[in-house]
Amino acid sequence: MSRINLIENDTANNEQKALLEAIQSQLGMVPNFLKVFANSPAALRAFLGLHGIAGEGSLTPPTRERIALALAEQNACEYCLSAHTALGRKAGLNGAEIEANRAGTSQDAKAAAAVKFAVSLGEHKGDVTNAELTEVRAAGYTEADIVEIITHVGMNLMTNILGKASQLDIDFPKVSLNKVA
Repeated sequence: MSRINLIENDTANNEQKALLEAIQSQLGMVPNFLKVFANSPAALRAFLGLHGIAGEGSLTPPTRERIALALAEQNACEYCLSAHTALGRKAGLNGAEIEANRAGTSQDAKAAAAVKFAVSLGEHKGDVTNAELTEVRAAGYTEADIVEIITHVGMNLMTNILGKASQLDIDFPKVSLNKVA
């Protein structure tokens, strides 16, 4: 059971209800982490805005999911790992690629550089080396791409923290962490 209340349609105020209905119409469901976010409509709108805008960038959906998988494993968020495994499969990632992503790499050489950089950003709280920046650039990522990788790391860190702090019930097919939290 979640340690932070889930906002359901029957307990939502008008603003919360409108946000949940919009999510339901787009996704066909309202994931539990968004029901937690709905406790603060401002926080939910901020997350949805960032998520929507970040999705318009140059990183491909599979690479965005690769980053999310690596960070979910790194940060020991089983909810996010389960969600992004399902979303990763929907984005075209196979089981071997998902396992590689969870280990901080990729079977695709260019994507591997992005995932490795993302993991380093998370591990070192942004304090990456010049060599790491050179490596991600050498893989073909532009300055805009690098800023987008950083944005996705921040966004995923936020959802990892929310998932862990609230101890959400997993409403995706459950995937267990490879490492101990």
